[in-house]
Formats: sequence, C-alpha cells, structure tokens
Amino acid sequence: MSLLIMSKVKKLLHNWLLQSISEKAAAWLEQKQTQIASGASEQVFFTAFSAVPRYLGKQDLQLTFEDLEAAQDVIPGWYPGHWSVDQAGRTLLLLALPYDDADRYVRSLDQVFSTADMGELVVLYQSLPLLPHLELHCHRAAEGIRSNMSNVFQAIALRNPYPADYLDNSAWNQMVLKAVFVGSSLHLIWGLERRANPELARMLLDYAHERWAAKRSVTPELWRAVGQFADIAIIADLEKVLAKGGQAEQEAAALACAQSPLPEAQVLLSLYPDLQSSIQQGKLTWSSLSRDRLPV
Repeated sequence: MSLLIMSKVKKLLHNWLLQSISEKAAAWLEQKQTQIASGASEQVFFTAFSAVPRYLGKQDLQLTFEDLEAAQDVIPGWYPGHWSVDQAGRTLLLLALPYDDADRYVRSLDQVFSTADMGELVVLYQSLPLLPHLELHCHRAAEGIRSNMSNVFQAIALRNPYPADYLDNSAWNQMVLKAVFVGSSLHLIWGLERRANPELARMLLDYAHERWAAKRSVTPELWRAVGQFADIAIIADLEKVLAKGGQAEQEAAALACAQSPLPEAQVLLSLYPDLQSSIQQGKLTWSSLSRDRLPV
C-alpha cells in the first residue's frame, strides 16, 4: 500500500473518530499513535491496543453515505459502515506501527494475532486491506477463514476486499463455500463474481446436491458464482429450480441463465418471459435480488 493511500486512510479514520469521541480520548489516542510510530516498545503498543475501548468507548461510528463513498474511493471494497469507534481507534494504532522492516513488521503483527481476544481479532482481520505489506498477510487471511468463531470469519469474508485481491483460488473457494455453509450473505463478499471460477462452481453444485438429497433448501445466492460456468448438467439443475423453486430461487436461476454463454441457457430463460424481460430491463439484478428478497 502506498504512503498516500495509507495517509488518506488515517485521515478518514481520524476525522470519523473526532465526530464520536471526546477531546480527551482523541488526545490519548494521538499520544499513543505518536509513541508507537516513534518506535516505542511493543509493550506500549499492546497496552494501548487493549485499552482502546476503555478510553474511546464502543459506540458505532456515525458514518454518512458520503463517508462510505470516501472509503470506497480510497480502497475499493472497503466498507466501514458497521465499524465501532474502538475498532477504528485500534486500526489507527495498527497503522502507527513502524513497517520499514517488513520481516520485523510481520513478526510484530503475528504477536498481536497470537494474543488477541475475539474482539481484537475482528479488528485485525477487517483491517487487513488497510495495512502495509499486503501480500504478506495471506496466511493470516486463510487462518481467519478457518476460524470457528463466526464474528472472526465474517470479519475477513464479508465486506472485506482483501480475500478477493490476495487469496489464491483454493483459499478463496473454501471461504465462499464456508460462507454458504454457515448461512452468511454472499452478496456481502466483495469480488464474488470477479473471482468466480469453474472449481468453485463445481464445489457449490456438489453442496447443493447434498442439500437437495437431504430435502433441505439452498440459498438462491449460490447461483451467483455458478451461472457463468453453466454446462448442460448445471442448466438441468437451473431448469428444476425455475420449475419448482420459490420466487427468490426462480429469480436467481434466471439471473444465472442470463450469465451463461450457452444457447441452451438462453432458451431456458426464454421460457420465463417475465423474468427474462425484468433482467433485460435492468429491473432484476443480483443487487436487487439481494436487497428485496434476501436477509442482510
């Protein structure tokens, strides 16, 4: 990450915090950032990192639509709309750590991860796309994906651009499959369609068949990462969903057909002219489906 981008991130976090914390709390945080950036002992960092909620509080950041747009302008996919003031404060402390020596920086970060409680882990994982040496944090992201703590998994998997930008296909596919398995909202996974791949489509279809065999439902969002790789067998599955699924399932299957380059998919979609027309007119999109039919 460039110095310019990091500077912009710090400025945004600082300005947002000033709207929600006292002058005394802001002064404390500024002092700790300065000490850490000046090479203070690791104990100074760890003590401050742990103490942030006590000094700043835990209330939500009060971000406007313009604030969220500013975040996206700096780092595409960065969405701090659900962040709290202590999370923002802890992120500023992370960004104050000296990072000129990459090996030393990663060792320091590893130590933070190894001693963090659940709340601190959430901060660490959702901050990954903001940190220096982005390419060196892939193993940490993969570790977060394996976590059995839902808050930690969601911090890396949802509303976070880091996985789409830096994980390999194996880790990415495991993350998406786990999100489906635990019931996370796939539309909150940044870059889902960009990172869709044939192996992921196969894994999701295997999962769907297992669910159907057990007489259980499948999230309509699953088809979002499948349609562009649809073969004849997948089109047969989409035909079943269109014929027997609920409204959200039918809409998702229609969108998947629209994404497929195969003529057979377009013929199938033409059998449902209302859905086809809604897609062609832009009334039915993955975004509208997520907004209108699916839980946030």
